[in-house]
Amino acid sequence: MSRNTSWGGVAGWYDKVVNDDDSYQAKVILPNVLRIVALEKGKKVLDLACGQGYFSHALAAKGAHVTGVDISSELIEIARTHAGHNEEFYVSSAESLPAFKEKGFDVAICVLAIQNIDRMAQAFREVSRVLKDKGRFVLVLNHPAFRIPEESSWGWDEKDGVQYRRVDGYMSESRSAIDMHPGKTEKKDLTYSFHRPLQAYSKSLANAGFSIARIEEWVSHKESEKGPKKQAEDRARKEIPLFMCLECSKV
Repeated sequence: MSRNTSWGGVAGWYDKVVNDDDSYQAKVILPNVLRIVALEKGKKVLDLACGQGYFSHALAAKGAHVTGVDISSELIEIARTHAGHNEEFYVSSAESLPAFKEKGFDVAICVLAIQNIDRMAQAFREVSRVLKDKGRFVLVLNHPAFRIPEESSWGWDEKDGVQYRRVDGYMSESRSAIDMHPGKTEKKDLTYSFHRPLQAYSKSLANAGFSIARIEEWVSHKESEKGPKKQAEDRARKEIPLFMCLECSKV
């Protein structure tokens, strides 16, 4: 994975965003990840592209032995600072995991990171290699049908009083530069996001030896402030999902 896909340059800012009590990670993603993973104590978990270890810490608190890897040394340093006795963290690309033996983990997770990984198919093959037979891989991503960088946006229909999601492109894979601090006038902090249609994920997972056992779509927990568009905006949030979760099993 290229260095320019790392979030290390904004590690401190990103850590604050994720640990906000009202973040999507706290209110939407973490409760669902814990429900789906439903770990027994002592199971070995790989947290792929773990960032600052937000989900690693939560799984370890449930009794799992968690190994987190991320390309950003800055984020791994934050993860290590808050690690418990049953957690360990390594600086590593998601696309190559030579430090880990075959069939060493019961479960792997990758949360809101696969869209920042260039060689997705290679990463999936590595996850398959280090998972035990019938091991599970839980993948959470920005919904590929509705959240497409530079190709999707919110719109407002004045005539019908409806907020809608506009999608101008979906099937074509693309790479987009993402400004981590929009509005900043000095040097920009950029990372890159990769859009892929859903079939690209299903094909790459199948080629890596996975079958998709479950697909879930998760909506925003937020609500608009009082105003003429509140009802329409809140309805749109509940109808158009932010995130997709794929639970996969190693065949």
